[in-house]
Amino acid sequence: MWLAGRHPVIFGAGLALGVLWMLAQALVPAVLGRAVEAGLAQRDPDALVRWSLALLGLGLVQAVAGILRHRCAVHNWLGAAYRTVQVTVDATNRLGAALPRRVAAGEVVSIGTADIEHIGSAVDITARGAGSVVGIVTVAVILLSASQPLGLVVVLGVPLLMALVALLIRPLHRQQAAYRDSTGRLTARAADIVSGLRVLRGVGGEPVLSERYRQRSQALRSDGLRVARVESLLQAAQILLPGVFVVLVTWLGARYALRGEISAGELVSFYGYTAFLVSPLRNLTEAADKLTRGHVAARRVVRLLRLAPEFTDPATPVPVPAGPGELADVRSGLVLRPGRLTALAAATPQDATEIADRLGRYADGDVTLHGVPLRDVALATVRERILVADNDAQLFSGVLRTELDPHDRAEPGAVAAALAAASATDIVEALPGGLDGEVAERGREFSGGQRQRLRLARALVADPETLILVEPTSAVDAHTEARIAERLGPARHGRTTLVCTTSPLVLGHADHVVFVEDGKVVAEGRHEELLAGEPRYAATVSREEDR
Repeated sequence: MWLAGRHPVIFGAGLALGVLWMLAQALVPAVLGRAVEAGLAQRDPDALVRWSLALLGLGLVQAVAGILRHRCAVHNWLGAAYRTVQVTVDATNRLGAALPRRVAAGEVVSIGTADIEHIGSAVDITARGAGSVVGIVTVAVILLSASQPLGLVVVLGVPLLMALVALLIRPLHRQQAAYRDSTGRLTARAADIVSGLRVLRGVGGEPVLSERYRQRSQALRSDGLRVARVESLLQAAQILLPGVFVVLVTWLGARYALRGEISAGELVSFYGYTAFLVSPLRNLTEAADKLTRGHVAARRVVRLLRLAPEFTDPATPVPVPAGPGELADVRSGLVLRPGRLTALAAATPQDATEIADRLGRYADGDVTLHGVPLRDVALATVRERILVADNDAQLFSGVLRTELDPHDRAEPGAVAAALAAASATDIVEALPGGLDGEVAERGREFSGGQRQRLRLARALVADPETLILVEPTSAVDAHTEARIAERLGPARHGRTTLVCTTSPLVLGHADHVVFVEDGKVVAEGRHEELLAGEPRYAATVSREEDR
């Protein structure tokens, strides 16, 4: 109903045209019967011409209404399907970093590939479904006025046929829900395998995952066959039941005509009615099928839309003073001084990740900026002033220049300077088209180290007030890492930067180094001072050097 309400004029026009289209078809047998009765049986040429013109008018109305109804139906289908895509994308953006923890990737992919089609079809069928109901009611009224027994056959027979169809809807709904669940799980499994294929091959896990995927695929195939069995029965019912209905009404009409209870013209009309009823009855059974599929798909979408983000804006956001300020994490004791390049070395990498998440408001914690708690600040303000760049960030398909500067707000030369600081100039030079070259999905044409350098360049182009980098050089060689460590400080001059790393090359170029153990700051100073005076720090860094 919400999707239909987004386009009330087109949706309402589709319903009205569907009713007019089917009503014109329902009246054709009555006009044809009158033409036979008044024109042919009575040998009245004028009456024959009048009723023939009426029949032509109904045909024109049916043709025009059918064309316009179809246009509205296509518009409604596209509107419902792609509006679903829009609200799904909005929901995923609203969930942000919490999305991978709350929803499997396969679930989101299935919504965008299969569910939108079912939802669009459910909205599309409403016009034909409404017209079919009106057409059946119109025929029942006409038949009741001409012959009560035949009218009662329609009045009682149609609900009976729909009740038989309803017996198939419940198992179909159940099987489709199971099939949809299996599809989502298999898609998620495929996405996991593809994203980790290089690692799987390296550790020899490809055959194991391949066999598990094959087993899951066969389970999905079994679920699909169960759905197909019920759907085949439903499709058979769409042909068999209306056919039986036509035979029954035609047989009764012929008997009444032979007994003289109805005229030849009425017999022609009754046969036309029964032939006409095949279409609306099939439309109703098709509507039952598509509405069931749409309901299953809509439940999935609604489930995603109901997921609330982990963090929301406070009721009354507190403004933060302009300009650089101290960013402090109370739990760990870390304090970032404005305008400095600070390095955070943690004995356990997870501790560094948790601190970075708290500083960027991706995890709850007692963090202050300019002395103002971040939980009291609007999320948009936090995201604008604090950027957390980790190795989970992705490269998207498109032009490389747009990938590095998606908002097209960088100053002239800023992109080139960021590429130089990230030691990524060679990547651009090797790419056909340079900055105007096309990047494939997830940047798959680049190596792991190249993708990491491009992600670093993108973060530098954004030029936030506070930049938090999590292991920005973990996938590059020592020579490249040395160049990045040397250039990072000048590239971020006057800005607050935190680098979470245990690389001695990066630590040696930091203005200030903080050592964290068990989630707490235990030592601070220059890299050389900590190496000489803090054995735990030296042990952590030396393990990095030994690798």
